[in-house]
Amino acid sequence: MMHRQVVIRGRVQGVGSRAFVLTHAGARGLQAWVRNLYGGSVEAMFSGSGPAIDSMIAVCREGPPGASVDVIEERAANVEDIDRARGGFSVLPTA
Repeated sequence: MMHRQVVIRGRVQGVGSRAFVLTHAGARGLQAWVRNLYGGSVEAMFSGSGPAIDSMIAVCREGPPGASVDVIEERAANVEDIDRARGGFSVLPTA
């Protein structure tokens, strides 16, 4: 089981990024949470198999229609970070 955090930068708010992330994470069997950040980026945490997370991050590089992803920052996350998903998928308040 892997845990990854990503911050997606670019024109990623107001284009359905949070719903996009949750839909694709669910299709890959991942636990996930996602939220907008006040600076205009989107943050997400994923928990699951390494290949599923790698695939999810690749999809995030494309983003939903209307998005323009400039860069994705990623790092290892710990299980406490993922626990905010409450066992599945969550959209958290903007931070």
